[in-house]
Amino acid sequence: MIRTQSTLKTLLLVVVFCGCGESEKTSDSQDIRSSLQLALNWYPEAEHGGYFAADELGLFDDRRLKVEILPGSPGAARTVLQEVATGRVAFAVSNADQVVEQRARGLPLVALLAPLQQSPRCIMVHESSGITSLQELAGVELSVSDTRPFALWMKHKLPLTNVTMVPFNGMVGEFLVKPNFAQQAYVFSEPFIAKEQGGDPISLMLSDIGYNPYASVLVTSEQMLKHHPDIVASVVRASREGWTAYLSDPQATNERIHRENSDMSLAALQYGVTVLKDLCQTSDGQATGAMTAARWQELIDLMEELKVIDPDSVVAEDCFRTLSDEP
Repeated sequence: MIRTQSTLKTLLLVVVFCGCGESEKTSDSQDIRSSLQLALNWYPEAEHGGYFAADELGLFDDRRLKVEILPGSPGAARTVLQEVATGRVAFAVSNADQVVEQRARGLPLVALLAPLQQSPRCIMVHESSGITSLQELAGVELSVSDTRPFALWMKHKLPLTNVTMVPFNGMVGEFLVKPNFAQQAYVFSEPFIAKEQGGDPISLMLSDIGYNPYASVLVTSEQMLKHHPDIVASVVRASREGWTAYLSDPQATNERIHRENSDMSLAALQYGVTVLKDLCQTSDGQATGAMTAARWQELIDLMEELKVIDPDSVVAEDCFRTLSDEP
């Protein structure tokens, strides 16, 4: 009889403690759902449209998610992935080359969605310069982040005769006043702004010389994916639906982005969507934002060739996860 009572007490304690553990786990998950942050790699622009659409159209709310979108800045591209890796924010927007570079440094980052299948990165030159391809880029002052992999690839692939590289400041002011000036840009952003202000820009795409990583990629940490896979999957699905909605009907979302970043006019944002439609197209009828190991491996090979990362320091399959569309 004593043994039976003792056994019963033990069972009751197990039930109580197990119940507390489940309750704490559920509470923790609920707390995270109500306080998620998504850090942008730049000021709010069309390149972030699908994420803003997911918020503006209630697609996060539909999945009981509260997501705060944090605006970026010129320095954010270098820091947002560190914020994710250390757990200070749950998600960030970045580009595939930066994910590879940071994984090679040991940061446990995972790409979840790649809305821009083709890189929007370009070099903006004056039409009056007569330069019509990157191979012809010569005799100019080039405003560029010269240690970034795309700039290293340019140095590796192009003659760049009499090209002087100067720091990139994110603005188009110098381009407008200097005829022998070129700068890095996103094809749907700076060229339109420069033209709006009376410039004569043309865009030379980096993808034309083989530099074409996924862009505007949704990224999280391995820890977040391991401990909260349901939340990660819900954010991915809402974001994917947001991108589909944004490319179809961007007006309400563009008004939201304009409120967040008044430097981007509604006309510039609408132009951005027009260009994005081609950049976001997937091959073979894949879902919006789909990724393949082959594309990641191409990028890894390129970055190894540039000696940006050590050989065999990054495994393509570790860089990304493909999550089901099922609810």
